[in-house]
Amino acid sequence: MNRKEFGERLNNLRQQKDVTAREMSLSLGRNAGYICEIETNGAMPSMGVFFIICEFLGITPKDFFDVEVEAPVLLADLMKYLRRLNPKQIEHLKQIVMDMLGLSQIGPDRR
Repeated sequence: MNRKEFGERLNNLRQQKDVTAREMSLSLGRNAGYICEIETNGAMPSMGVFFIICEFLGITPKDFFDVEVEAPVLLADLMKYLRRLNPKQIEHLKQIVMDMLGLSQIGPDRR
């Protein structure tokens, strides 16, 4: 991931969190334009600040770099609720998701 891609990913993830670049910058204890600078000009945060950014977004560093997962912030929020479901509810929800994706269950494991 190059600097431009890093900035684009940060922008996308921040928008999933529904906060402005200014709000995020100030929440991180930085100047108001800090996040905008990363998103648009290719500035890179230090490793320590990167971990704080991930914590703010509610994701892991792995989630940040896993561009195959388009919405890790939203998935992390969803997981908070999924953890409260019982196994039967989870199975029903799994079936709904599989139907949405056009997948069919095969065999007893069905994963």
